[in-house]
Amino acid sequence: MDKPIIGIVCKHKKSDLDELRPYSRIRDEVKQAVFDNGGIAIGIILPDEEINLVKKTEECSYDDLLKEYIIAQIKLCDGIILQGGTANEIGEEFIARYCYHEDIPILGICAGQNQIVRALGGSICRVDDVSKHFQMEADYVHKCYIDSSSKFYNIVKTTEMIVNSRHKNRVKTCPNLNVAGFCDDGYADVVEDHDKSFYIGVRFHPESLYKRDKNMNNIFVSFIEAAKLKKIACNNDIRKLNKKH
Repeated sequence: MDKPIIGIVCKHKKSDLDELRPYSRIRDEVKQAVFDNGGIAIGIILPDEEINLVKKTEECSYDDLLKEYIIAQIKLCDGIILQGGTANEIGEEFIARYCYHEDIPILGICAGQNQIVRALGGSICRVDDVSKHFQMEADYVHKCYIDSSSKFYNIVKTTEMIVNSRHKNRVKTCPNLNVAGFCDDGYADVVEDHDKSFYIGVRFHPESLYKRDKNMNNIFVSFIEAAKLKKIACNNDIRKLNKKH
């Protein structure tokens, strides 16, 4: 199959009907954006903190086993999406760091951007005016100004775009990333490492607008294309290895 496999990291959520039985979820908008742009979406499921994995072996710590489970799932994928939602999901920062070092295409959305930043030594803080940036119902809230020398500019092909805004946190520092887009307040709306195949975090939610906004859809188009190239490269490596044997 030529279509790239995109792992969407699930979020833990408690059921409104039964709080004793939480579940893992993927936002429909996110998985549909993957399918509509030529990818195959699957879930990356993280163990919660209550699971005592250490009992399985006395030689491995909880963190070691958690990383082992995560890496096993990432290796099934050609690209990873850290979706918005809960601010600090166990394992997500490790996923972002692993994808960075292995150059696996990764897109961090809203809270996912937090992990993209933290993974490389950056920090997150609260926005000064929550009411201005947390507008759940509005499709478009403010302008985002794009650096014309950035990788992100090559994706959206514009120096200005209007974005939605549903967040209470912002990037405070990102010493090892480039700010590719910022809002009127000067907050980083887009961060990236332009030397990687696709290591980008956005503060807004392109999945909510991609069906009617070309700029938003181009984010997914470019991400899926990077994942496809990753898949092709991996397949070529496998063929070369098979020929040697």
